[in-house]
This record gives sequence, structure tokens and C-alpha cells, in this order.
Amino acid sequence: MNELKLKAMAKINLGLDVLRKREDGYHDLRMVMQSIYLYDQIEMAKTREPGITVTTNLSYLPTGEDNLVYKAAKLLADEFHIRQGVRIHLKKYIPVAAGLAGGSSDAAAVLVGMNRMFQLGLSQEELMERGVKIGADVPYCILRGTALAEGIGEVLTRLPDAPDLHVVLAKPPIHVSTAFVYGNLKADQLERHPDIDAQVQAIRGGDPYEMASLMGNVLETVTIPAYPVIEEIKECMKRCGAVNAMMSGSGPTVFGLFDDEKKAQAAYDELNGGSLAKNVFLTKFFHNRQSTQALL
Repeated sequence: MNELKLKAMAKINLGLDVLRKREDGYHDLRMVMQSIYLYDQIEMAKTREPGITVTTNLSYLPTGEDNLVYKAAKLLADEFHIRQGVRIHLKKYIPVAAGLAGGSSDAAAVLVGMNRMFQLGLSQEELMERGVKIGADVPYCILRGTALAEGIGEVLTRLPDAPDLHVVLAKPPIHVSTAFVYGNLKADQLERHPDIDAQVQAIRGGDPYEMASLMGNVLETVTIPAYPVIEEIKECMKRCGAVNAMMSGSGPTVFGLFDDEKKAQAAYDELNGGSLAKNVFLTKFFHNRQSTQALL
């Protein structure tokens, strides 16, 4: 296999709780993760000349060792002493630094692609073990679908497919630093924590309304006071009929869940025509059963 085309799916957090700050500086988390049908496209090809070449459709993205795609390819090329080179073209559609794991998903896709293209014989679990060396979200982005994530995000339990709902994503025209959010989070002083166990049970029971009612993200306690536009977008989605709305990850993207396509379309139209959001998408949950070849 000399060429591959892959899709790298974005994710949202249906629930995100921070339990404590660890001695190593990371935080212990409990999260319910969900893939959505918004993706970057990755084209990979073997080259006779050794080395890794990365190009993108966005001029401001790094293409060298600072790019997670490059790191993913190099990780396996070094470990397996791959002498051939690889050329990777990344078409970004997932907004950058948005709380949607776009970079991690790109890296995950490249790990899968390298494994297939060079016939390395690694299992999904073995790829996930290597992925955490690149980033905490990478193992989940290899697994995809609906999952409970614990530890720093690398301890994963696959869940049944979450009940299908329409999703509206809106990223305001701001940049939120993940380091700023976690650095200002007072994990030991949080008054409320989302009930992750109850949300998992709602998913297992196939109840979309209970699942949505239990959404919660403790990182909003940092981002919303600093960036009130996040709350404004949430309220806009709820006015348009969202079952619930919440920030994904460390932000700033907000997602709303809708049980009616017309309501979702109305929210998309209002946000897309207004000043609150720079990027707006109308999509749905992505489940692995939908396309076994979507990433592999």
C-alpha cells in the first residue's frame, strides 16, 4: 500500500470533571467523550527519499517537528526503522485550538495510516499505548465513538453508542489557552461536579434527554468569567431549542444538542449570521459502526 486517505474525526465532551491536580502537574479527569461528524482529511504517500514531509492547507500551521502529525509519523518511523519516506498532506476543517481535539485526531489518523501503509502489525491497543506519548487525547481519537476517559484521558472504557442527536458547534473569535484554563482551575474548591456515572448510565439506557440533562464541564468555571461570549452562545442555542448546550474541552467551542433538525438548523442560521461565533457547524454524532473505513 503506497497511498492512503484518512478522516480524522473531531470530538466533544458530553461530560468533563476534574478530580484533582496530580504531583506531576497533570490533572486526574473523568470525561464522557463523543466523536462527531466533522473531520480533517489526511493524504499519505510513501516516498523513495527518506524523511517526513508535511504540507497543509493553512499557511500558519507548523509543518515540522512541532506538528503532531509529524511527531506521529516520526514516532513509528524511528521505532520500526522505516527507511522509506512519507509525504503527508493535511486538510484542516476542524478549527484549531478549539477544544475539539483536532490536532490529536490528526496524529491518531497518521499513527493508523503508518501502521497500515508500512504493515507494522500493531493492534489498536498498541497504537493507543504509543499515542499517549504524543498527547492525552490521542488514544481516544484512535478508539473514537462514545467512551469514558479517566486518568489524564488515556484510560478508556468503550461505551454503547450515545443516543443520536443533532449537534451545532460554534467557536467564538477568541483563543483560549489550555494552560491558562487548567492553571486557573481550583480543582479542590469546586462546589459542583457533573455526575459522570449517571450520564454513563443514561447512555447505556439510550436516554438522550437524561444524557443531555447531565452534561457538565467544570472548566467553564474558569473560561466563562474570562470570556462571557461562551455563555452568550450557550444561551442562544438554548433559546433556539437545544436540549442542552455546553463548552467542549477547555474551549472555546460551544456545542448544542438538538432533538429536532429544524431547531438545529435555526440555531445554526442565527449563529452563522451573527457576531458571536467565527466558525459554525451543523453535524451529528459519529459512531464507529457508521463507517469502519472512516479512519482505518
